[in-house]
Amino acid sequence: MVLALFLSLCSLMVFASEPPARARASAKVDLQDRLKEALRNPRLHEPLLKTGSQVAAVCDRCHGVGGNSPTPDVPNLAGQNTVYVLEQARQFAEGERQNEFMRRMIRVMTSDEKIGFSLFYGNQKVKPAPAQNAALTAKGQALYTKDCESCHEDHGRGDEHLARVAGQQPVYMTVALKRYRTGSGTRLDRDMAESLVTYTDSDIDAVVAYMRSMP
Repeated sequence: MVLALFLSLCSLMVFASEPPARARASAKVDLQDRLKEALRNPRLHEPLLKTGSQVAAVCDRCHGVGGNSPTPDVPNLAGQNTVYVLEQARQFAEGERQNEFMRRMIRVMTSDEKIGFSLFYGNQKVKPAPAQNAALTAKGQALYTKDCESCHEDHGRGDEHLARVAGQQPVYMTVALKRYRTGSGTRLDRDMAESLVTYTDSDIDAVVAYMRSMP
């Protein structure tokens, strides 16, 4: 039922100007509190996870089956922290992250659908790509250890507030890092800008190659 609803919505949401009543009503729910409850309570976790798998079937078209994107400029969602994914969904819905298609998509979801797909993707395994250029990857590892590890951890999996970068899609990461470096994107971060200010394009290519190969 959920899947059929979302397939229908995908074809209509481009023309929608307001979220339907079902989404407006669900906005009163504290998403993070309900997610924490689901993580503690298996009886709530299991049905929400099932709901999330149904919603994710719609997201497959862009983000790939199980959140492993088939497209280098579309991010993997597999293995991202559930709290982080849910917060990004909120930011898209409220326009803090600017992508009109994502905004309309997420705003028609109920609270449980948002929580469910966050749980679903957090439970999936990312598929890293083997290093293609050993020298480039080694350079990237040195840069990552110096500039990235203190926040994104030595394993690259981040935390509730910081994205998993391990195994991430290369074009997506390259564009994101260049925007952070120049402050030209909508997602500004002083720490990221300071870390990247001296990076050349070849430095970014190297650190992206290393992150892409991380399991």
